[in-house]
Amino acid sequence: MTDPVRVIALGGTGEIGRNMYVVEQSGRMVVIDCGVTFPKPDQLGVDLVLPDFSYVEERSDRLEAVILTHGHEDHIGALPYLLRAIGHTRVIGPRFALGLVRAKLDEHRVLDHAELIEVGTGPGPTLGPFRTEFIPLTHSIPDCLAVALHTSAGTIVHTGDFKFDHTPVAGAPAADIPTLARLGAEGVALLLADSTNAEEPPEPQTEVTVGQQMRRVMATCPGRVIVTTFSSHIHRIQQILEAAYEDGRVVALVGRSMSRNVGIATNLQCLRTPPETLVRINQLEEYRPDEQVIICTGSQGEPLAALSRMARGEHHQITIQPSDTIIYSSRTVPGNELAVNDTINRLVRSSATVITSKSDPRIHVSGHGTSGDLLWMLQLLRPKFFAPIHGERRHQRAHEDLARSLGTPAEHVFLLDNGDVLEMTSDAAGIVDHVPAGVTYVDGTGVGDVGDEVLRDRRHLADDGVIVIVVSVESDTGRLIGEPEVITRGMSFDDDELVEIARLEIDRSMTASASNKVTEISVLHHQLHDAVAAIVRKRTGHRPMVLPVILEV
Repeated sequence: MTDPVRVIALGGTGEIGRNMYVVEQSGRMVVIDCGVTFPKPDQLGVDLVLPDFSYVEERSDRLEAVILTHGHEDHIGALPYLLRAIGHTRVIGPRFALGLVRAKLDEHRVLDHAELIEVGTGPGPTLGPFRTEFIPLTHSIPDCLAVALHTSAGTIVHTGDFKFDHTPVAGAPAADIPTLARLGAEGVALLLADSTNAEEPPEPQTEVTVGQQMRRVMATCPGRVIVTTFSSHIHRIQQILEAAYEDGRVVALVGRSMSRNVGIATNLQCLRTPPETLVRINQLEEYRPDEQVIICTGSQGEPLAALSRMARGEHHQITIQPSDTIIYSSRTVPGNELAVNDTINRLVRSSATVITSKSDPRIHVSGHGTSGDLLWMLQLLRPKFFAPIHGERRHQRAHEDLARSLGTPAEHVFLLDNGDVLEMTSDAAGIVDHVPAGVTYVDGTGVGDVGDEVLRDRRHLADDGVIVIVVSVESDTGRLIGEPEVITRGMSFDDDELVEIARLEIDRSMTASASNKVTEISVLHHQLHDAVAAIVRKRTGHRPMVLPVILEV
């Protein structure tokens, strides 16, 4: 009897982003992808959200390699933090993903923690009990690979992010349909597949249509064109460059990640720049506005990104003009809607023309497959067992419905939650366990320093503000010395009378404590907090954070 295979999602199920999947057999394991997600509005002060690495960290001696499907941040962004936690590890992935990873690891000073192994189409290295095979697929970034793990319990296919684009941008490989069909004919035991657009109508979406619309827009714009898109969307950037060239415009790149990724893509020959098209930003002044295109970061409203700073009038080189046309050639990642809308409103206030996918659907297409693509993947691979991943619960459910429509039995479909352990043998599969799979917050240079309690305190401060009470007491009697100081910050009301009432309540509380011979600082803290918090809530209905500071004299 062969050992069962265990598949564990440490991130990426029930959510979009933070993808990380563990596959285990015979005491060995591989990790597929290691990504981040961006904080929600209520995760105040958090820069990035990582998977909980503890399961892998505790078993790092069993880890054969980390396999990357492609180079998007939600698939590679957490890798430096994982390598810092577990030490030297093999990292296997396609060329462009490794190009991005190399720069990222170097920036985090952990490049020496990784042995980077490039793979392409076809068989890859054997990793313990896993024989690997890689299949090219189309997505919104070069060099995307599905991963097939051939095990003694059957073949597992992880699609990564994908769509079937039959007219990909020149130079981008099409999906390898024959290999997918061959795997399906040989037998796929388990399919783990991208569910992002499972609810979308089945009509195909091709990247070429975006390039065609870019040409139309540039031909009719009277002034400068500013395009914001993901800095990793090299195919989109390729089309913007070509549209600008055909319209007689030059292009400047603005934004650190945009310049870095275009440089990496050019060096790896994933991007071809038309002659005399790319210029430095300080050279734009040599050209008329209607001869200029700017490609910049900031499509998700990131406060420090180039477009956001332009919208606030804080960019030191570019000022938005009424004659400008700003194109959002991207989709808004869930959770970023408020930041994106704020940036757009600021740009509109500058009297610039703003084009989004809502006003012109042809200006952006998704890199994820529609329901038609997902159905075709299921038909090609014909998996015995199926687990929809990379999507919120409603996307997973819609993907399940697609599989059920093709005749997949309900008991063969598994809607995983992060931490679920899916165990598979050659003839059966089921969820058998659950492991810790929480989140790890990155706050500045701190990793894991911020917990739920800290976030709760930050939300409390943001909602109701803080009152700091400073009092001096006699150390032996607990008697109040002098007048207490009451400091308020971030409160939605300004009430001098309230401050005076708070001082009276402090005096009353301290007098009562002294008469009862209470001198323990911890007890005085507790009593002061409760007394002031109660009077403030009674008078205002708010519950600010009350912080007593007691100085013993």
